[in-house]
Formats: sequence, C-alpha cells, structure tokens
Amino acid sequence: MAEQTHVLDRPPEGAAPDWTIPQNWSAYTPEEHATWDLLFERQAKLLPGRAAQAYLNGLHALRLSESGIPNFEELSERLMQLTGWQVVAVPGLVPDDVFFDHMANRRFVAGNFIRRRDQLDYIQEPDVFHDVFGHVPMLADPVFADYLEAYGRGGVRAMELGALKQLGRLYWYTVEFGLIEEAGDLRIYGSGIVSSSAESRFALEDPSPNRIRFDLKRVMRTEYRIDDFQQNYFVIPSFDALLRATVETDFAPLYEELLQLPDIPVATILPEDDVITRGTQEYANAKA
Repeated sequence: MAEQTHVLDRPPEGAAPDWTIPQNWSAYTPEEHATWDLLFERQAKLLPGRAAQAYLNGLHALRLSESGIPNFEELSERLMQLTGWQVVAVPGLVPDDVFFDHMANRRFVAGNFIRRRDQLDYIQEPDVFHDVFGHVPMLADPVFADYLEAYGRGGVRAMELGALKQLGRLYWYTVEFGLIEEAGDLRIYGSGIVSSSAESRFALEDPSPNRIRFDLKRVMRTEYRIDDFQQNYFVIPSFDALLRATVETDFAPLYEELLQLPDIPVATILPEDDVITRGTQEYANAKA
C-alpha cells in the first residue's frame, strides 16, 4: 500500500470531500502486518517505565497488540465507548482546515499506509504506526481527549488570525514531542517519541537536549526540528494543567502579542526559563 509520497494537494480519486478514504484493511499484505508487529514488539519493551501512565492505560484499554495493523472500525468502536473519538483513514497529510475540522469533531485522521522495512527508524510522513500506536492510546484518556478537541476548535481561529505557525508549535511540543512530570520523574507521551525506539531513550536519558517546564507563550514562540531529534523538550505538570492552559486562555490577544515578538531559536535557554535539564547539545552539534 506504500507510495513514494503521501503529501497531496487535493483529495485523491475515491476520497470523500473531507479527505477520508476506506482503510481497506483486507488489502494489507502479510509483510505489512509483520512490519507493524516488529515495530510494536520493539516499542512495547521500551515503554514501561518511560511512557506516561495515561498512554500505557490507553494501549491496554484499546487492546493494541502485535497481531497486525488494527482495523479502524473495531478500534473506533472501543475508542468511542471511552471518549467519543473515532479513527478515520486518510491518504496522507491533509490540509490544515480539514485536519482541524476532524479534530474538533473528535475524529482522528490516520494514514492507512505503513512504512517499509528500510524505514523502521525514520519516515518523513506519518504512517499508520505513528498515527495509531503513537497517538490513539492518548485519545483513550478523557482529559487529553478534551485537549485535542479544544485544539481542533482553536485551529480554525488561529487560521483566521494568521497565527497558525504559533499554534502549530503548541501541537508539536505537546501532542508530538511532549514530556510530563509523573511520580517524581519525567515520562514521555508525545506520539513522535513513543513511536520511535531511538527517541524514546533520547528524550529522557540523553544529556544533549534541554528539558524545560511548559509555558504556553514560550512554547508558541519556539522553533523546532523536523528532521532529527528535538533539541528542546517541554515538560507539563499534568494533562489537567495542559487542558486548562488551552481552554482558559483568550488566544486572540495572545496571538496579537506573539506576532509582534521574535521567534526563539531552537536550543535557546532564556533567563526566565524553568530549566529541568540544561542540555549539552552534543548530539546536535556533532550532526552539524
């Protein structure tokens, strides 16, 4: 089912106007199911003691396992009973307005393709393993499920106010690459980390990256890496605090303020930052 690219500028033939397509679960090959199983087994060994309890609870409640790529209809039935969300298949990355509309209506869009064996550790576009294994367990948590719905509603307004870049950083540093303080330690919950064998270790254990306590305005000003491990991770105190920061903030004046401020370069430490780990940046410097 894999293609060269899954970045599209219009819905492909056979897609609905909202870009959804049938998952076509029966078309997956034994090799594609085996790729899922390999990825799942590898991450399942790493995540206990590293992943947030909410993520591990969701993984168990949704009965994700190393028994092949999940059927979205069956997965959505279980998820709907827990938090009212469902998983819908899309052919690849979708336009921002489509993405936000699905999220605001508790529909999580997931690519229906899976990476090749030579892409186990890195894939340019999110595939079914990243989307389902990485994201969907967190949607079984009621508080995080509310946060993503609120984010979807806020995305439409950000587009209207010309602040999509700033809001996108919030998604990046929470949903994709977020850390949380839990039981006196740091845990991972961002999908880009929990679905990556190497970054599951790097985000928590490597001395290279900065780990900074979450501040909404700070996060929304901060640039990020799209091509390698992060140089900054932002740490929330709880999912309740993350939800409150989203629903209790008047974003219109915040955007107005942010649009007048300079972006903060990757790896920068500000005097006012609440720093948990001041990273060496050794990894990034060596790659540079």
